[in-house]
Amino acid sequence: MPIVVRIDVLLAQRRMGVGEFAEKVGLTPANVAVLKNGRAKAVRFSTLEAICRVLECQPGDLLQWVDEDAQVPG
Repeated sequence: MPIVVRIDVLLAQRRMGVGEFAEKVGLTPANVAVLKNGRAKAVRFSTLEAICRVLECQPGDLLQWVDEDAQVPG
């Protein structure tokens, strides 16, 4: 998937566990796992807002586009 959700990176930087994060955002730990593993098909703006509030970040800190067609230098 060309959009990567960087929740794990931001959680590690803030030394916050998934359970604490899920509770503060209002998600289940299972739904956080869906986001972290790139299986989410969509994210509500209200959820994105809550994630950014809890992690004190901008949406661009959380989401990254990766060009799947780019060749890896070898």
